[in-house]
Amino acid sequence: MYTLLVIFFLVSITFSFLCSIWEAVLLSITPSFAAIKLQDGSEVGKTIDEFKSNIDRPLAAILTLNTIAHTVGAIGVGAQATAIWGASIISTLVVPVVMTLAILLLSEIIPKTIGANYWKELAGFTVRSLKIIIKLLAPLVFLSQMITKILKKDKNASVLSRADFSAMAELGSQQGVFDEGESNLLRNMLRFKEIQAKDIMTPRTVVVSSPQTTTVREFHAQHPQLRFSRVPIYSDTPDHVTGYILKDQLLTSLVDLIENASNPNPSAPDLASIKREIIAVEQTYSVPDLFNHFTEKREHIALVVDEFGGMAGIVTMEDVLETLLGLEIVDELDNTVDMQALARKKWALRARDMGLVVSEPPG
Repeated sequence: MYTLLVIFFLVSITFSFLCSIWEAVLLSITPSFAAIKLQDGSEVGKTIDEFKSNIDRPLAAILTLNTIAHTVGAIGVGAQATAIWGASIISTLVVPVVMTLAILLLSEIIPKTIGANYWKELAGFTVRSLKIIIKLLAPLVFLSQMITKILKKDKNASVLSRADFSAMAELGSQQGVFDEGESNLLRNMLRFKEIQAKDIMTPRTVVVSSPQTTTVREFHAQHPQLRFSRVPIYSDTPDHVTGYILKDQLLTSLVDLIENASNPNPSAPDLASIKREIIAVEQTYSVPDLFNHFTEKREHIALVVDEFGGMAGIVTMEDVLETLLGLEIVDELDNTVDMQALARKKWALRARDMGLVVSEPPG
């Protein structure tokens, strides 16, 4: 009788121990680990991918076997305890308490801790043994899957959201997996899609532009220390942007003028003669679309237009990269880092001069 008591106890705890390890390992396997194993072409990799794509199946097998182990173990141990000690305090109180503590420690806490900490080492053993268990318990697993499928709320819900990945990037930085720069880059990439052209553009109020009829010499005289490599030009009004000029071409034209200074009738080309076509995007254009547009067109600057087709500002590839990297890319000649902040400051100054506000401008 004592032998049967021990056998029922050990069988129950052993199978429950294995079920807890399998469950912890299965739920700890990351998508990246599964993808790497699948790329290796091993049988383990294929099985992991199969289990992760239909997680209900292996979990149903684990829970079914665990329930059987607990039920059979409790009945068997209880029956043997009653046969040995009768309806005494040992069989009615001591044995159930010992069984409960054993299940809690030996088949829950310890195996799940082991599985969660050593899931990489136990992944192969888990998927191989689970394949056998699924076949042995096929009818019960099928019934369990059917019930789960009926009760499942969203069959196509993603396991991980953008917020989850962002939190993992932050956690990775805190735990030393990523350095701070890498973590910021990952989080910026995840929020990239939510940012629009209007959020990163240089507002029209601080855009340096010029009439296209201005001569190269006149423009250089007006901007002797131009810090921008691309400048929009317009006809009639600044809202009617017709293109942009490159600083390098402007300087080349100036050099040509100097070299031809001995000519009695030197020509003075205007900005229209060296202009380039400028692409236009709407204010609601997302940053990823803007990046793709720039790369496809092989351009570095775009005109941002409002809902009425007027100029709202300009946006550059530099602005896109700054958004991705989470920092301002500052040229050695730049006096102002944030052009949008400058625009707000200038508006506040104009509003104060007009008597609309009395407070000092920000910054």
